[in-house]
Amino acid sequence: MVVESKSSYEECRRQRLEENKRRLEELNLGKLAEALKASSPKPSPAKQVRRPKLPVDLSSVRVRRSSRVAAKPPPSYQEVPFEPLRRFISCRTYRPRDLSNRFYASDEARQDAIERAEQVESGLGSDFPTFLKPMLQSHVTGGFWLGLPVQFSKAHLPSKDEMITLVDEDGNEFPTKYLVNKTGLSGGWRGFAIDHELVDGDALVFQVITRTKFKVYIIRASKLTDNEDDDNDSDVSHLDRSAKRIKAKQRH
Repeated sequence: MVVESKSSYEECRRQRLEENKRRLEELNLGKLAEALKASSPKPSPAKQVRRPKLPVDLSSVRVRRSSRVAAKPPPSYQEVPFEPLRRFISCRTYRPRDLSNRFYASDEARQDAIERAEQVESGLGSDFPTFLKPMLQSHVTGGFWLGLPVQFSKAHLPSKDEMITLVDEDGNEFPTKYLVNKTGLSGGWRGFAIDHELVDGDALVFQVITRTKFKVYIIRASKLTDNEDDDNDSDVSHLDRSAKRIKAKQRH
């Protein structure tokens, strides 16, 4: 039975092949394939030589632009050199402070400096906004970071990071970096603090001349001793001289 079924399958397969061959001959597919093969161009045996591409002058090519910006000058994609912040900050060099010899102001000296600074601030008048800032160790040693009053900064200072110039009583200018998100002075403040030998307990009065310029008045923390009463007269005379000097500068 197995031999008979196999022979019948082979017979059917042979008949199917003969039938397909007869159909191809009726359609003339074999002759058509030979005709197409004969009519197709033969590939050239010679190697094709690629011509080098000439550089294109972009200035002579008209760039397609939208009608909205057709009248505007074409964009420039040349790299612009970055100007570091160091260019705007004073190039003074400062030696590191000896932190083992820090000055720590007493509560009395700190309060005395604040009271004298308040008198200086009141003598400046109300034409320009002012604020008072007592100095701490973090302001004048180590980190050298000066935080500013938040509400005052929102009202009178720039709304983005910008350079702010500090002008001391002698007219010397010190560029500093104002960071709006942190509301304080960073780069450049260290140089101002070291150059003016600020210490813990000193009180500074900042007067806003413009949104990017401060006039700074420094009131030193006095080293109070037992003969404090004997020095009161000299302190008052010193304040009078400071107030007169400030008013004279404002008139000019």
